[in-house]
Amino acid sequence: MDIQENIVNKVAQSGLVTLDPAAFYPQGERVVYDIKDNLFQQLILREKDFREFVKNHDWAQYQGKNVAVTCTADAIVPAWAYMLIANRMAPYARDVVFGDQDTLEAVLFEKAIAGLDLEQYRDQRVVIKGCGEIDIPVSAYVELTRRLTPVAKSIMFGEPCSTVPIYKRKD
Repeated sequence: MDIQENIVNKVAQSGLVTLDPAAFYPQGERVVYDIKDNLFQQLILREKDFREFVKNHDWAQYQGKNVAVTCTADAIVPAWAYMLIANRMAPYARDVVFGDQDTLEAVLFEKAIAGLDLEQYRDQRVVIKGCGEIDIPVSAYVELTRRLTPVAKSIMFGEPCSTVPIYKRKD
């Protein structure tokens, strides 16, 4: 007896378009620059000493890197100090943001997502992939949802075989 089974891939036939946030993973090494090391006793910013440091520091070591500039000490650091650091890193670093490592990841993803061609998702049923090998910041999921909502027919989270509905346009 010859029994032939027809295996049907229902996910492939569903018309779902999968969007993997990992595709937006920004390349480049991440570095956190902590201004606390430039403070007198990690408490006070001395302008003369700080400007001397900024003038003589080897900023080329940040070439091609994504840099978060922060201060983890409980000190009042004027905005111009961060501005001086950003100014000196700008010719070398791929990107410079104010904040910690998480802020850096969020900003890098947001910039990458800003380049997304939304037209490919117009009137589509989109599944934003929910798991993978790369840790995706929640802010990236929020930004993708915000950008896709005006164009997509529906947005789901997860995997095509198991999704959580997020949005469905009322036709």
